Amino acid sequence: MIRNATEEDFDEIYNVINDAAIAYKGIIPADRWHEPYMTKEELKIQTEDGVRFLCYVDDDKIIGVMGIQDKGDVNLIRHAYVITSQRKKGIGKILLRELIKDSEKLILIGTWRAAYWAIAFYEKHGFTLVSEEEKNILLRKYWNIPNRQVETSVVLADPKYKRNG
Repeated sequence: MIRNATEEDFDEIYNVINDAAIAYKGIIPADRWHEPYMTKEELKIQTEDGVRFLCYVDDDKIIGVMGIQDKGDVNLIRHAYVITSQRKKGIGKILLRELIKDSEKLILIGTWRAAYWAIAFYEKHGFTLVSEEEKNILLRKYWNIPNRQVETSVVLADPKYKRNG
């Protein structure tokens, strides 16, 4: 079952994110990895900044989460995670489809350049990588991340995106 997250889901969302994010360990630049991957304070900041989570629930347990953030002229897909033991079962696809189905705005997704599996997942669902120049502009405009993360990330856009040039 898919449902909107509630305040009571905070700890479960935190646990799902940090369980799933272990996939990044040894993959993303070492200077960007830390444990836990996302602190409770950072998750609180994200939700206060407008990230709204959907939860995939099975047997009364949250096993997948994906957020969406309205940034005015675009929507950002944020923090897409499925617990390690439940991957490759279509949960991410279900969450993504639910989040984007009614959006009339451009949808952008940022992820680590080294997270080849995440890039492939989004490409499979119609998103395409933007150029390096466009990525730098978009990450600085819509995300609040350190320069080092901008350097080591990519942005994917839905088919509505008009490429420069």
